[in-house]
Amino acid sequence: MKYFERVSQEDGLNTLKENPCKLLDFQKLILRDKSSYKGNTGNREYLVVILSGQCNLKVDEKVFSQIGGRPDVFAGKPWSVYIPIQSNFEISKAAAGSPVEVALCSALAEAKYEPFLVSPEEVVAGKWGISNFARDFHLILGSTSHPVNRLIVGETFTPSGNWSTYPPHRHEVNRPPEEVFMEEMYYFKVTPPDGFSLTKLYTDDGEIDDVYTVKDETILKISRGYHTVVSAPGYVTYYLWFLAGNTREQHPFFDPDVGWVNKTVNVIKNIRDNLSF
Repeated sequence: MKYFERVSQEDGLNTLKENPCKLLDFQKLILRDKSSYKGNTGNREYLVVILSGQCNLKVDEKVFSQIGGRPDVFAGKPWSVYIPIQSNFEISKAAAGSPVEVALCSALAEAKYEPFLVSPEEVVAGKWGISNFARDFHLILGSTSHPVNRLIVGETFTPSGNWSTYPPHRHEVNRPPEEVFMEEMYYFKVTPPDGFSLTKLYTDDGEIDDVYTVKDETILKISRGYHTVVSAPGYVTYYLWFLAGNTREQHPFFDPDVGWVNKTVNVIKNIRDNLSF
């Protein structure tokens, strides 16, 4: 089973070649020469994240006009639209000739809810970790007043030389409150785009113990196992992460061998805050 692959960059809809996940899926829509794309969600709920450019999005009879606008994922918070199951939708360029890149994150779902817009003002920004495992995040679809079946979606920016998703964690066994089953995917971009980072996926029994070279436009599909990311010096790594399980409450389980590193966050903060010069 392939847990890592390069995302195709053809004009139009690009799909995964192989997917080990049962709930999650990912597609990337690129509108260069094509002016629009029409689809139906079927038995899946979608969060459409505008990666770059500006577009119009129609969900059945509801229209979201001129959403997006950032030139790339490293330039501000995203615009996104939630599309429920059993919905016809159309994504079209807002301006002729202007390319648009859109991520379509989806999960199997049961209930049909109302579509809604997530504006940049509604995206929560913050920082996780400290020192050389600090990283910035955008929480796009977390706690929300709108009903959602399964999807949780966000963005992470890992600085040059830093670790991310560290200490490594997993969410493959349903034994709350210690751990809750969830699948996850990481869709990567790197700036400058000729750079790289590394991602590691592994299991307790050693059946999976893989390190992948992350390049611009690659994706990690996490149906199980601990996972972590590190940026090469000189480069920033972006990943759009999205999860789906039987609950929207996250309970990650940290690798017991290195989970102690979490305890250093408050220690380092206390030392830093109490330093006087």
